[in-house]
Amino acid sequence: MPPPNITGQLHMGHALDQTLQDVLTRWKRMQGYSALWLPGSDHASIATEVKVVEKIRNEEGIEKEALGREEFLKRAWAWKEVYGGRITKQCRKLGDSCDWERERFTMDEGCNKAVNEMFVRLYEKGLIYRGNRLINWCPECGTSLSDAEVEHEDKNGKYWYFRYPAADGGEGIVVATSRPETMFADEAIAVHPDD
Repeated sequence: MPPPNITGQLHMGHALDQTLQDVLTRWKRMQGYSALWLPGSDHASIATEVKVVEKIRNEEGIEKEALGREEFLKRAWAWKEVYGGRITKQCRKLGDSCDWERERFTMDEGCNKAVNEMFVRLYEKGLIYRGNRLINWCPECGTSLSDAEVEHEDKNGKYWYFRYPAADGGEGIVVATSRPETMFADEAIAVHPDD
């Protein structure tokens, strides 16, 4: 089971997804396969941290930093118990034919160990590497964010014009953009000959 995030409760999209997985798992079992459907939930990292911080701020009027690391982690684990348990109950109510004796959470020791081992293997094979890339960055959290964690907001801004030199030493070409920070990743410009 792709583990649902503990950031809240399941919605209709989860119900549909769980139903499709359940149908396929049961179908394979009926065909004689030993099909394991492992249940669990995902810690959702920054998304859960944001929810916990919001809860503490709204209910207690204090900031995360005032709690200290250990106290904040206690609050995060308490959140997991509430919402992870709620998700499990919802999946059971749907009738999911999972092996409930083997339920997992992505921060369980065994899961952590497996992720760390795989990360090292992929790194050693050169499939994970450091590089200079444009990324989504949260200045408040001090960490990178996935595209799914970023809320896009349209704003009126400036338009910037750059002249890129031609490879043959000629006049070059002027390019306009509203995102000048992306120019550092530019390597070439393609132009339609009729333009």
